[in-house]
Formats: sequence, C-alpha cells, structure tokens
Amino acid sequence: MKDFSIRIKIVALFFIVVALLFASRLFYLQIVHGSDYTERADNQYLRPANNLFDRGSIFFTTKDGVQVSAATLKTGFIVAVNPQQITNPEIAWQKLTVFLPTLDQVKFLAQVADQTDPYEEVATHVDKTVADKIKQAKITGVSVFKQKWRFYPAGRNASHAIGFLGYKGDVYNGRYGLEKQYESVLSRNRDGLFVNFFAELFSDFNRAVKSKTVGQAGDIVLTIEPLVQNMLEKELDAYTSKWQPDSVTGIIINPQTGEIYAVASRPNFDPGEKQTDIAVLNNQLVEKFYEMGSIFKPLTMAAALDLNLVTASTTYKDTGCITLNTKKVCNFDGKARGVIPMQEVLSQSLNTGSAFVGLKLGAKNLRDYFHGYGFGEKTSIDLPDEVLGLTTNLDKKPREVEVANMSFGQGIAVTPIQTVRALSVLANGGKLVRPHLVKQINYKNLLVDEIGTIVERHVLKPETSREISRMLTTVVDTKLADGRVKMSHYSIAAKTGTAQIAKTTSGGYYDDRYLHSFFGYFPATNPRFLIFFMSVYPKGATYSSQTLTDPFINLNRFLINYYQVLPDR
Repeated sequence: MKDFSIRIKIVALFFIVVALLFASRLFYLQIVHGSDYTERADNQYLRPANNLFDRGSIFFTTKDGVQVSAATLKTGFIVAVNPQQITNPEIAWQKLTVFLPTLDQVKFLAQVADQTDPYEEVATHVDKTVADKIKQAKITGVSVFKQKWRFYPAGRNASHAIGFLGYKGDVYNGRYGLEKQYESVLSRNRDGLFVNFFAELFSDFNRAVKSKTVGQAGDIVLTIEPLVQNMLEKELDAYTSKWQPDSVTGIIINPQTGEIYAVASRPNFDPGEKQTDIAVLNNQLVEKFYEMGSIFKPLTMAAALDLNLVTASTTYKDTGCITLNTKKVCNFDGKARGVIPMQEVLSQSLNTGSAFVGLKLGAKNLRDYFHGYGFGEKTSIDLPDEVLGLTTNLDKKPREVEVANMSFGQGIAVTPIQTVRALSVLANGGKLVRPHLVKQINYKNLLVDEIGTIVERHVLKPETSREISRMLTTVVDTKLADGRVKMSHYSIAAKTGTAQIAKTTSGGYYDDRYLHSFFGYFPATNPRFLIFFMSVYPKGATYSSQTLTDPFINLNRFLINYYQVLPDR
C-alpha cells in the first residue's frame, strides 16, 4: 500500500511538471513571441519572398518615469504593379489615381513599360483605408503588400544620439548612433520561430541563467528626458540663428550618475529621411576632438588645490605676458594686473595665472591628474566610433611652455564627452563617472538589464571638489556678465572658455577664429545638472561669455523650475 502511494505521488508530480512546462510554453508563445506569430498569421498581405521589416524600439524617459517613443515602427502598405499583367497602362493609372491622386503619370508609365519586369512599387507608406479600397477594386496587375518602416516621432531631436539606419551592401541595419551601438539588441531575426518546443524553452532558460542578455532581442530605454531635450534643441536653434557657427553642441548631464538628460548638435538631421550629406551624420560628441580653452583652468586649479600647492588666496605677480622656452604666454588682453590671488585667475580667466599653477604642479603631476580626469582614454559611453583625442603633449616630456599651454586648454585636444566627464569630477565630489545614454534594456524574454552608475575611480578629494565649486560660484556671482546672472537662492558654478582654432594645413592658429566653450553646474553645493556647450567658429563675437551665457542661464532657469529644485542658499 505504501509503494502504491509513492507511485501515485510520482505520477502526479510528473503530470504537474508537464502541465507547468506547457503553461510556460503557452506564456512564452503568447506573451514573448505573440507579436511575431500574429504577423506570420497576417501573411495574406506579405510578398512570399520578403520578410516584414521588424526592429526593437527606443524610448525617451520623462522625469516621472514615463517612456516616450523615440524610434519605433510604423505600419502601412506598398502598392505594386506587375507590368506583365497590365495590358492598358493608361487605364490602370486612371483607376489608381482614384485612390492615389498624387500618382505621377509619367513615372508610372515608365515603370510599367518593361514587360519583362514582374514587380514595380508605385506607392509606399499607404495607409490601411486606402490600401483596403485598392485591394477591393481588384485592378488587374495591381497588388497591395503590408510594410513596416522605421519611424522617429521626435524628428530631428537627439538625432546624433539615436542614429541612423542604412544599407551596407544588401544589409539594412544601424549605421550610426544608438541604432548602431545596440544593433544586436534592436535587430530582429525572425528565422526559426517554429523550433522544437523543449529545445527553445530550455535554451532560452539556459541562456538567461548564464548571461542574462547575450544575443537577446529587446528595446532600449534612454536617460534622455524629452522636454529637456526639446528645450536644448530650441536653445541651439536660437544660438545657430544668431551666431552662425560652423557647428555647436550641447549636453545636459547628471554629474553624480553620468545620466545624460539631453544632447544635441548643429547641424543635425532627420533620421527618418534619406541623407545626402554623410558628414552631418558624424557625432562630434565622440568622434571629433578640440582644444577647449579656459574651461581647463578649473581642472588645473583643482589639481593644485588637491595637492595643497595653492589655496584660493595664494598670490602671484601678473605681468600680462611671460616667456617660456622663447615662446610668449599672455593673458587674453595682454594686460598686467600686479599681485593677483588664485580666485582672480578663475574670475578673470588669466592665462599667466593658470601657467603659474601649471608650473607649480609640474609636468608629472599635471599628467597624472589629467589622466585621472580621463584624458587619453575613451569614456566607454554607449555610442559607437568614440576616438581618443590628441594628448601627445601630456605623454612626452613636455617643456615649460607646453605645460603652461595645457594648463589653460591649448596644446591638448579632447572630445566633448571626455571634457564633460572630466568637468563632472569637479561637481560630484571628485569621482570619475561613466556617462551613459541608456537607462535599461527590456529584453523580449522579459529580462531587464538596468544600467546603473559606474564610478571609474576617485580623482579629487571631496573637500577639493567643494572648494573648486565655491571658487567657480564666486566667478558666477561676481564676474559672469558682471554678476547680473547671479541667483539669490541658488549657487551656480561656471566657467567660460575661448580657444584659438588651429590651422589644419599650415600650422599655428587663426587670429580671428575661435572655439567657444562653457560649462556650469548647479546647485553648486550638491549639483543635479551640469550643462556644457561648445561652439566652433561663431561669427561676430570673440569671447564665449558673449555667446553662451544666455543659453546656459535659460536652461538653468528652466531646469530649476521643471524639476522644482530646492534653493541651496
């Protein structure tokens, strides 16, 4: 009797296991692969030799956590003709214009002229209502096929971050931006849906256990906040209209976490349209490097503060120009100011003062801190084609004049994203944090990969971060726009930068072409936002304080109101 009871329990357990397997498989088919099978069932609209285009989605994230589509699929229909079946092209065209009034007659007649050609598309992206009417009309030689295509609801917004789909040979896939970086996640391989029941079930389980994500299809969710992105785009449009730069880029980042809330450049593009100028697709955020100018001065000053080589009240004698290795290093105006404290080196943006700090640091310390800030290495941001920059002056044995030049951002060229990561160190307590655009990946197997904060290393002591932030707040309160942009209840730390642009052919620098840069973070005592701008050769102004102060302050005020940031003073 006891043995019989055990056998009953074993049989019952077997049936329970089988039932669970079938329930799991049913869930897998209906929930995980439901959309795939639905499309297979809808094959009356599909051409036998062609798969329906499919691809994962990209989402922005609002400040309240709501996902907003940035790249998705749109469904419509293709109207195609078989010239071999059309006996009277003129009548066929007339019948189609009842439904497609903009159908070009000359083009249509040319398409159906070749009687050896069995297939020509005469209209694409046709909506379902029109497609159904054409199908019901049963025009000889005319067919309707379902199609899907990539659709970008935000248009040009964040175009360099989102990227672009294009052909390489016969392969249509991500060629730029996140579309390229996450090709393995966003692409859809619909072959092999109908595989062995148990093989697919257990292979997915094993893959999930072993690697969580490798080889899985899914959607990506971005850190980009759509309204913040829209405001940055508007500021860049206004700036471009006023100053006509060769290019301009802007970034809004959380310096504590590395989450990028907005990023944009001009010129930009519509990723949903065919591109004739391939150069505009290149992302200057990661693919180009520049001499950034005076926004490097706080990085140099922070290194000297960190080593206790200077304080805000340490003084030097400013003679307007100094000569190092037979080369002159001068202030922007060439004027001497006498005995000056370090605070004024930042407040008045004095090259001779920065050179004094750089030489106090010495070549080795400058090299160590600049490498600590991440110069000379990739940031590992989740965008493709990132370059290293040009930091050979750091890595060789620099002369005094080269140390001086690097101390204020000349003679060393870095990417905008490297610059933003380094400047975030000043704001966040001294940590080098990896910048990122992807918040999480939602895989079709229902696993979720959340992208958290990655701290690469500690570069500055927390007290150094607080002190350089205090000094940069003094810059805004007393010197930026003559103190007119000071906010009574919010501390803002900021610094402008103006650098001569190097000649690409003959060497040296242009006398009348400048790169303008600007960064600022707030509230300075516990920053939530860092804004960075870089503009190449704006017309009609020499200094970045003239061109970039207003866009920064406009975004500053918007962010404070939109996020309801509490006052810190």
